[in-house]
Amino acid sequence: MSDIGTPRSGLLFGITAYTLWGVFPLYFMQLAFASSIEIVADRILWSLLLCAAILAATGRLGDVVQMLRTPRQLGYLATAACFISLNWLGYVYAANHGQVLQASLGYFINPLVTVLLAVVILRERLRPLQWAAIGLALVAVLCIGFAYGHPPWIALLLAFSFGFYGLAKKFAGRRVGAVQSLTIETLLLSPLALLVLLWLGARGETHFTYDGLTSLLLLASTGLVTTVPLTSFAAAARRLPLSTLGMLQYIAPILQFIVGYAVVHEPMSPLRWVGFALIWVALAVFSADAISVGHQGRQAAKAAREREALAALNQEVH
Repeated sequence: MSDIGTPRSGLLFGITAYTLWGVFPLYFMQLAFASSIEIVADRILWSLLLCAAILAATGRLGDVVQMLRTPRQLGYLATAACFISLNWLGYVYAANHGQVLQASLGYFINPLVTVLLAVVILRERLRPLQWAAIGLALVAVLCIGFAYGHPPWIALLLAFSFGFYGLAKKFAGRRVGAVQSLTIETLLLSPLALLVLLWLGARGETHFTYDGLTSLLLLASTGLVTTVPLTSFAAAARRLPLSTLGMLQYIAPILQFIVGYAVVHEPMSPLRWVGFALIWVALAVFSADAISVGHQGRQAAKAAREREALAALNQEVH
């Protein structure tokens, strides 16, 4: 029997998505012949073409048409598009300018930034351990900032842009499919991407055929490396509990850290080690709290079901 819809397959999809996101700095380093803005412009256009092809092949292009006719949803997706383009630009810049550790830091602190945004914008209330985790993260960022001699701007850009991206997608609605959403986002960004490429072309600064077929294929593959992990993540999200997915998300920044430290050989001063250690402690506290609350929720739900079953039994008896 196929396990395509089981938690086991969901785990494989999740590991695939986060592993790919984790090793992407190695891929984007191969595109260092082009500027970050050109790479992102190509990424937008090739992602749009690939997503449109997928939707056409699966008969889901009508979903996109319907979304384009829903102004409120379209507005939130336009907002999401702005934030994801900033995120892509920051990530590519980090990969191509020896700042992979900052990219890693950005995705380590992203879960805590997301929680902080929920407090500020959604007026959610945090538990004490969540506040402790955010406090530790703030101290960690300050330590790393002192080590750099300035705030870790790239890490903060990545964390907050992805946090706001997730928030915009939340407002857009949970039923928005991953490929449909990416199609709309890249469609909205495509005019700007085209203008960027035309402007670079007029200045003689485009690199699509810089190294013949090699550079052409590398830039064209940006659509593939965007869409494959995203669809894998969407498949995992449908099959796995949110708590499991939350634990898997740390695969990406861990791999990015390894790439930055062991492959790129970015320097790690003692103060940077202290900062990263505090981040890891903060995430451990945050994860432990989430696991504990999830366990309590399951226990409460089980007790409620047992009470309902007992009440139904009593009604039958009497």
